Order: sequence, then C-alpha cells, then structure tokens
Amino acid sequence: MSSTEAQTQLAQEKQLVAATAAGWVRDGMLVGLGTGSTAAPFIELLGQRVREQGLRIQATATSKASDELARRVGIPMIEPRRGLRFNLTVDGADELDPQLRLIKGGGGALLREKVIATASDYLLIVADSSKAVAQLGRFPLPLEVVPFALPWVLDAVAALGGAPVVRVNKHHPEQLAQSDQGNLLVDCHFEAIADPQGLALQLKTIPGMVEHGLFLGLARAAVVVQNGAVQVLRAGVSAAAASGFAELP
Repeated sequence: MSSTEAQTQLAQEKQLVAATAAGWVRDGMLVGLGTGSTAAPFIELLGQRVREQGLRIQATATSKASDELARRVGIPMIEPRRGLRFNLTVDGADELDPQLRLIKGGGGALLREKVIATASDYLLIVADSSKAVAQLGRFPLPLEVVPFALPWVLDAVAALGGAPVVRVNKHHPEQLAQSDQGNLLVDCHFEAIADPQGLALQLKTIPGMVEHGLFLGLARAAVVVQNGAVQVLRAGVSAAAASGFAELP
C-alpha cells in the first residue's frame, strides 16, 4: 500500500469511528469536544445532527480550533463554570494501550484535554487503526511547560531518559510552538514507557511542568478500527463490534 493509500484509509477510519461516536450522543447531554484529526469529523457529524435532527446538546471544547469548528457547524457552546460536568467527552489519542492508557497532546491541547476529560463522567476515545499499541512510548510524550521554567524542565526530563525536544511552530519554524494558554510544548522521546503510572508521578513533581500527555485511568472505552471493522475496546474486556451497541458501551 502506498503512503497516499494508507493516508486515505486512515482518513476513512477516522470518519467511521467519528460517526459511531456521534450516533451515541443523546438529547440533553453536556458534551466535551476533543481536538485533532479524529475529533474534528466527530464535531462536524455532531453539528449535522444538531442542524438536521434537532439534537439538543451543549458543549465545551478542548481548544480554540475545536471551539471555532463547533460554533461554525451549529453546536451551542457553554463557558467553563463551577460545578460543570460533562456526560460525555469524545476525543482522539496519539497512542492507546490494552488498558486504555493514553498518550495525548500531539496537537498541543493536552492541558485543556485533561481538564475536560477529568470533568467528564465518560471519556470515549475515537482512533484509527494506527493508534492502538502494545506499549506506550513510541509516539513522543508531550508536555506543556511554563516558558520561564523551560531549561530546568528539559534538564529534569533528560535525567528521566526522555530526550526532550522543544516543539517549533510548524508554520513559522523560527518560533517556538505555544499552547492556547501561551505555554511552550516539549516532546519527550522515551521510545518505550514500561511504567506509565510511575513516570506520570515523576513528571508531576517537576516545577514549571504544567501538564503531561499521559492520560491514565480516564478513558472508559475506545472506538477503533481493527481489521477493517469498527470495534469497541474496554480495559479487561474482549473487543466487541461497535454495531452491537445502540448506546454508549
């Protein structure tokens, strides 16, 4: 398969899992909207349900880009407030393992993604077939870092074996990439993360490190294409065909 054919296949898979997730959203839900190449088609399909089926929901997005997209397709948006909890958040992942532990943040929205995920009763991950892995770590682990603290955060992460690289702005390579909060982004190349829980605890002790991209114990289920079929993955449970679920798994 050529690289173009592979990219086309992954794009089709993103549409399939997004459509599955959008079909599980129900009237009256407060929905968290994720960020990235799989969350975007979910937002578009959800907006289509709002416009064409009269689906009544309210939502908050994990990034400015997703917020703009959601408003453009007609989803009613609400601002953060005390006591706000989401019935469902649908987001992508850069990697997910069999325990539904995740690496997220490739798009630079990991802080807001983790805030929304933690404020949700149900986090549903949508992912193409390339994202499911046996062990986390090949995808670089993103960190969001306060600019002043950057040198010391890099030293601390290097001491943990993370081979940190500061992310540059892809449109302006002479500038450093910034999150929506104005923080810097660092990608850590661990290659293999044998103990995600232990690493998460170590990273949390580094002053100036705002958030890391390990999402542990947050995802309830994932919708992933495997062998051409849309499957539901849950920790400790055999994969099941998504077509067998009329509601959230």
